Amino acid sequence: MRMRHKPYAKPELAACPFYIADPETQRGAWQSAFAKPQPLILELGCGKGGFAARFAAAHPDINYLAVDYLSDVLVLTKRRVEEEYEAAGKDSGNFRLTALNIQWIDADIAPEDTVERIHINFCNPWPKASHNKRRLTHPRQLMQYRAFLKPGGEIWFKTDDDELFEASLEYFAECGFSLRFCSRDLHADEPDWNLRTEYEQKFATMGVPIKALIAVKEELPEKNGTV
Repeated sequence: MRMRHKPYAKPELAACPFYIADPETQRGAWQSAFAKPQPLILELGCGKGGFAARFAAAHPDINYLAVDYLSDVLVLTKRRVEEEYEAAGKDSGNFRLTALNIQWIDADIAPEDTVERIHINFCNPWPKASHNKRRLTHPRQLMQYRAFLKPGGEIWFKTDDDELFEASLEYFAECGFSLRFCSRDLHADEPDWNLRTEYEQKFATMGVPIKALIAVKEELPEKNGTV
């Protein structure tokens, strides 16, 4: 379903202290955008921000960068973050929000930004074969993430889509990631660390098993003297 245009979105985001209007200017210096240097966690496709707001507010010892593409979506994240931090009585100095095209994320995040973890929650499965390269877990994307993900850094991935999950297992293996955790029914024996998103709760209510994995960046094998 197409998101309804919100004419107030861009002005409201422009006035937001934790919104970064020009992410390309922060490339290589994302830590300077936060109140203080801390381990950096990145969420790709934050949507309406329910997960981002709760996770970041609950972990003041990390810096959290949430990204999506449309201002009409990001303004909803902005409001959720404000509500969550106000309820918790905390300052949003460890949270930043920006709009960028994830397909070309290396234009906005550099290797020296050193991301510790990436969250990808219920992204578009792009089921048509001709659209597979748009998947956020496609090798074309994973190799971009590897450039700024620290050695041993992790990607936490959740989806309701069976085909996307099975394909992603192959993608991660192909791109030099090992699995620290893998479940095709996350809620059957739900880990204490799982924070349910709105989509996740919706699918769980419908009886749809949630698939999840934690992939760890390993060193790529050398080929002909190069990595």
